[in-house]
Amino acid sequence: MTVIYLLGGIVLIVAIAVVVVSLRRNPQGEEDDPLQARLAEFIQRGDVTSLEEIELSQPFSERVLIPIFNRIGEFSARFTPQKTIQTTARQMELAGNPWPIDPSTFLFLRLILGVVAGALMVGVTILYPLSDKASQNFMYIIGGAFFGFWYPHYTLTKKITDRQSEIRKAMPDALDLLTICVEAGLGFEAAMSKVAEKWDNQLALAFARTLKEIQLGKVRRDALKDMSDRLGIPEMTSFTAAIIQSEQLGVSLSKVLRIQADQMRVKRRQLAEEQAHKAPIKMIIPMALLIFPSILIIILVPAALQIMGSGGI
Repeated sequence: MTVIYLLGGIVLIVAIAVVVVSLRRNPQGEEDDPLQARLAEFIQRGDVTSLEEIELSQPFSERVLIPIFNRIGEFSARFTPQKTIQTTARQMELAGNPWPIDPSTFLFLRLILGVVAGALMVGVTILYPLSDKASQNFMYIIGGAFFGFWYPHYTLTKKITDRQSEIRKAMPDALDLLTICVEAGLGFEAAMSKVAEKWDNQLALAFARTLKEIQLGKVRRDALKDMSDRLGIPEMTSFTAAIIQSEQLGVSLSKVLRIQADQMRVKRRQLAEEQAHKAPIKMIIPMALLIFPSILIIILVPAALQIMGSGGI
């Protein structure tokens, strides 16, 4: 009972403090409560009529699952090496933060998926034994657990590769637009804003984030360096280095952008040629496993049937 009274007193004191602070901030109703203003906006739209409906209008994952995972991730971060968390954070940054979770939560989810996959393989081996030997069934269980633990890392790596490939393809066209805007009289930041407005890809999002950082007070040189670090692409690193050097030396920015655009276009063509040269080698496996056996069946089976029908066998 003492604890209940103590908690009730704390809640009452906090409530009184909140009322006093709110009265001091809005003695005559000059300023509106932001929460009430947001609620009034939703009411005018006719979408929802209460805070509960606003909360329920969000997806179940954002209301329940993500907060739970974040809490668990905060707890698991105490037992995770700091270097592993930093490496995972770097990888998630390179992937563009595709999921609304922190690195510790991602590592915990990998562990959970590994345990779940291993448990599923245990159930499979109990109900439908894959082998008569216990050692082989144990290897199947270990393989399932490893796959569940490895698959999130593979998905993250795949997102990094896809994002960097998309940025490489978009950079020459983006630099052409930057060059046109700068030669038309716009500043570099205004030209970046044009790219961010016209396009909807990962490069435009990176430009938009850099512009927001500059607007918030970060030096343009530091903002460009941070953008190149977040993308992790050598082409972007050379581009930002050229922009920073032109700013320090007073070189014409339009000429630098045009040279960079030509270089990016040459690199994009070289990457396309490299992928084209890899295609014949990659085609060997499906040809050897799928096409050649089918051709052999089509050619040899009729001959074998004719030989069998003529009594040669």
